[in-house]
Amino acid sequence: MVSTGQSTTYDAGRPRTRASSAHGPIIDQDGFEVRPEQLRPDMKGFRFDFEAGANNPFANLTREQRLARLDALSQLLDVAFVLPGTKIRYGIDGLIGLIPVIGDIITTAISLWVVREARALGAPWHLTTRMLGNVALDGAIGIVPFVGDAFDVMFRANVRNVKMLRKWLEKQPRL
Repeated sequence: MVSTGQSTTYDAGRPRTRASSAHGPIIDQDGFEVRPEQLRPDMKGFRFDFEAGANNPFANLTREQRLARLDALSQLLDVAFVLPGTKIRYGIDGLIGLIPVIGDIITTAISLWVVREARALGAPWHLTTRMLGNVALDGAIGIVPFVGDAFDVMFRANVRNVKMLRKWLEKQPRL
């Protein structure tokens, strides 16, 4: 038996190794070895320290930040690109939708996330029902090869949904 400097405990009859210190080379994201003297003295491992500020991607977002995120996502999904030589705009919804069935399932799931975010912003049931109707129509017709892809490009369910949400939010009193 070779000693590796690790302590071994047994959990339900299976050995589980817990390293008391790291052994072996440290490899950076590019695959190069990092020598221990290159590390900062206070660095004892990899960790993420997010402060409660703008740098924290997991912090609670404001209403405006959520709307900006939904707007950017809907633009990416529906109107991010222009067909060369025309004024026809399309997004990754139309591109991913070219993959039969799986592509439409993926884009419908992303569209459902937009509706979920609208609900989290306080959208009433009648608005989310209309938004779900747009997603269902886009998903159902989108499954049809070629015709569905053309419909995805022209219907733009996500842009419609965010527009409806913004219109509703403008009517709400600010707290």
